Amino acid sequence: MTMSQGARRPTIADVAQAAGVSRTTVSHALNGIGKVDPRTRERIKGVAAELGYRPNLRAQRLRRGQARAIALVSSMPFAVAGGPSRLGFYMEVAAAAAERALVHEYALVLIPPVQSGSALYSVDIDGAIVVEPEADDPAVAQLRERGLPYVALGRPTAPDDDAPYVDLHGGRVAELLLDHLRAQGARRPALIVGESTRHSSLDARAAYERAALAHGWTPLVATAPEADGEQAGYDRCAALLAEHPGIDALCVLVDAFAVGAVRALRDAGRRIPDDVLVVTRYDGLRARTCEPPLTAVDLRLDRAATAAVELLLARLSGQTPADDETPTPGRGVPAPEPGLVLRTSSLRQPPTATEEGTVTGQRTPAG
Repeated sequence: MTMSQGARRPTIADVAQAAGVSRTTVSHALNGIGKVDPRTRERIKGVAAELGYRPNLRAQRLRRGQARAIALVSSMPFAVAGGPSRLGFYMEVAAAAAERALVHEYALVLIPPVQSGSALYSVDIDGAIVVEPEADDPAVAQLRERGLPYVALGRPTAPDDDAPYVDLHGGRVAELLLDHLRAQGARRPALIVGESTRHSSLDARAAYERAALAHGWTPLVATAPEADGEQAGYDRCAALLAEHPGIDALCVLVDAFAVGAVRALRDAGRRIPDDVLVVTRYDGLRARTCEPPLTAVDLRLDRAATAAVELLLARLSGQTPADDETPTPGRGVPAPEPGLVLRTSSLRQPPTATEEGTVTGQRTPAG
């Protein structure tokens, strides 16, 4: 007795009549609420399936006061999140998050980079995942003002932000890159990071300072505004080379900066990797298509995004995930261990035995 093509869509009243029960009983049975005998519940579900009944999602959301939608939010400026990166970091996170959300019958809404005064207030959502929030992140401020729960992808850096988060291993990522540079012969490496207060910048700077102290490097740290994108990387690299001509390696955290730095090195007549080694943080489109291709890090974003969705939905339901790594306020769930992706930009010689034993996700260098 399935619905024929062009026939009227069956309603909850049709299911109730066919099953010989009230509409309330049908509603309770299909939504898993109320006290309904298990045998009756299964019989009603069978009748509904036979009739081809589909619930009215809009009506359900109105009754429950839920949008059944979560947002993916970032304050990363377009100069960094746009261009080639639009198909990289943000979309890699979005694809995995959307798939996981749909398993739980939630839609994922992509929000353009949120700046002060932007209209995040107008979006009908139940909560959000904030990608690498700053200490004074405008997206976090707007979510708090609306009273919406959120979790962070990347450790929050605001002292009062106790949101659960997925730890992207900012310090470990920088250590992988710096250890690799040293193994490839770097003795005067410089660090270029964004001026933001995102965990990736703060953790990388701390890791670099520890490495400089341990190995006797002269600390050379340059910051640049993320909003200036590739040009900022070009300008900071050019200034570093003019002031410190002996630099033999660059750890450039933002991939847009790294592409600009490569142009600056080329314009200065420096060969990569012979004269200067170059590495960056995110193994995205910019790293793969740069000339030469850039050594980068596989951040395992698909699994990190999935974990962030689970954290948020657990927070929305008032429950906790089943595993033992559920964060208490201010504590994070670790993403999978990051791994180097070795490419031409940093390889003066084949990887050492030590590198091959510790680097995961290694690929054959493009040449």
